[in-house]
Amino acid sequence: MPVATTKTPAAQLDEAQPEETQPEETQPEQAGPGQAARKRTNVAFLVAQLGAYAAERFGERAAALDFTRPQAGLLRLISREPGLSQQAIARRLGTPPSRLVALVDDLEQRGLIERRRNPGDRRNYALHPTAAGEQAMAALSQASLEHEQAISAPLTQAERAQLSKLLGKLAAAHGLVPGIHPGYRNLPANESE
Repeated sequence: MPVATTKTPAAQLDEAQPEETQPEETQPEQAGPGQAARKRTNVAFLVAQLGAYAAERFGERAAALDFTRPQAGLLRLISREPGLSQQAIARRLGTPPSRLVALVDDLEQRGLIERRRNPGDRRNYALHPTAAGEQAMAALSQASLEHEQAISAPLTQAERAQLSKLLGKLAAAHGLVPGIHPGYRNLPANESE
């Protein structure tokens, strides 16, 4: 008489997934004639996949506070380093100053930042958060903390620390500026989206 077996939902899912999508660290790569089989990792794909997912989820949290991701990032930078000129901010973000105009104008019109004459160079204005901007930044910081916790919830504290260290090492090796999203390089001209 045959014995009935039951499988957990996780085991059924593992069997249902094609080999390319299973969460393995390495997968064998096809070898050509006279070549030994090599193993390839899927680190780049997973980083891109998680990055896109994390950006979308943060975008939802920012939108609930009436911010786009670029607006939230700009307010964060101005709050952390008040007094920078628009040109200095553009250099830091790696984008032409003209592409920041709509973002800066929008935050100013909402009363979240203000332009002040730069005492060192009267041709430039320094950007500063207002009291309302500081309150908005506190709400964005809380949303960011909740986002961080949600994204990394499956990891232990030690795993989070290790992952953060490894990702920081990769980011530094590729010349990425800490705390600055490379998406600012591709901002559309005169748009805040």
